[in-house]
Amino acid sequence: MTTRVLLADDSLLARQVLKDMLQESHDIRVVGEACDGRQAVELVQALKPDLVIMDLLMPVLDGLDAIEEIMALHPTPVLVLSAAVEASEVDRAFVAIKRGALDVMEKPRLDGAGALAEFAATLREKVLFLARIRVIRHPRRKPRPDEPLATLPGGPGHSILAIGASTGGPKAVMRLLKALPADFPGAVFVVQHIAQGFAAGFANWLDRECALPVRLARDGAPFRAGEALVAPDGRHLTVADGVTLLNDAPAVNCCRPSIDVFFDSLARQRCDQVVAVLLTGMGRDGAQGMLHIREAGGTTIVQDEPSCAVFGMPKAAITLDAADQVVPLDLIPAALDELFVAERPAAGTGVHPRQHQPQKGDVP
Repeated sequence: MTTRVLLADDSLLARQVLKDMLQESHDIRVVGEACDGRQAVELVQALKPDLVIMDLLMPVLDGLDAIEEIMALHPTPVLVLSAAVEASEVDRAFVAIKRGALDVMEKPRLDGAGALAEFAATLREKVLFLARIRVIRHPRRKPRPDEPLATLPGGPGHSILAIGASTGGPKAVMRLLKALPADFPGAVFVVQHIAQGFAAGFANWLDRECALPVRLARDGAPFRAGEALVAPDGRHLTVADGVTLLNDAPAVNCCRPSIDVFFDSLARQRCDQVVAVLLTGMGRDGAQGMLHIREAGGTTIVQDEPSCAVFGMPKAAITLDAADQVVPLDLIPAALDELFVAERPAAGTGVHPRQHQPQKGDVP
């Protein structure tokens, strides 16, 4: 079955280069080209492509507003191409994900045929995969007043929240972290599969969006409660003896950083202190490590299928019997609150040790 693609970029040269790359595959056909955001919205409605490749800086209507209109009028998978070398462009890429884009790639570097060939192969693979994802516009699910939350195993002593995610993950991770308070009583770690060059921008974006401070993990640095650390791209993240450790070992499950590598490092610690969460993503990364955490006494949660962009990793964990609970994304914060509530001081018991520090503001 042929994948039908719409290109949206104000540069005729860029569209021609992308078109040539895509049409090297017999499974991909470029069905339309838009030179501005308004035309992109109109062509999506007229041509109903399987996927849109979207530039963000365009005249008439920019890529961000075009994505928002597409998701409101005719929800369609969108792949953003971004110039990762500029921080402002990276910021726009994550705003695009917040508005509904599925994934982001750095624009190709014109520094040799080899680099372009590698980019072209990656682009074709990503297009064929993302086009199969069903994009649905629907209201955010909220628990009914009479809908009880599942009781998760666990109890006092939780001090680490470990989150793994892949395709569709940036938006899911943002929604989850945004629901956590600035005085969250545990150290939070995020291992997100993301395009090379975007991890630092991802951490900065989360830091601006969330009350909880978020930064990129550093080798040999201590971690502490009330702070979230994001794995840098291209390196495995592990923890030991209260510090974060980075390494350049070979990729695991074709990924570096690998969620399995990080989860396995936790499984070697005191796992009764660990809550591991596996969110949307393709493949199996994280499933085996989550099983090891559960076997070592940790608590494990996976995102349910209806709220996932891609149910691959959560499904793999469920198949291995690695999940204590399968929970909709919007209900995971409430489950975490129950698990970590024992670490918060009860009303009237005094000032929380972090309350004297400047806070970023309440969660909206």
